[in-house]
Amino acid sequence: MTAMTVRLADDKHRRLKEMARLRGTTVNRLIDEMATLLLAEFDAETRFQLRAERGRDRQNRGLELLEKAAAAEPES
Repeated sequence: MTAMTVRLADDKHRRLKEMARLRGTTVNRLIDEMATLLLAEFDAETRFQLRAERGRDRQNRGLELLEKAAAAEPES
C-alpha cells in the first residue's frame, strides 16, 4: 500500500472529517472509496469509448461494402 499526502483547503478537510464521522468511517477510508468510484467511472468511460470506436469502424466498413455492391450492380 502507498501513503500519499494531499493538500486540501482547511474547509474541505473539515467537511470531509464531518462526512466520515457521520458515515462511521475514517477520512482515509472515505478518500479510498471516492478513488475507487472515480476509477470505476473512468474504466467504464474508457470501455464505452473503445466500443464506440469499434462500432464506428464496423459502420464505416458496412458503408464501404454497400458502396462497393452498388457500384458492382449492372445498370438497368
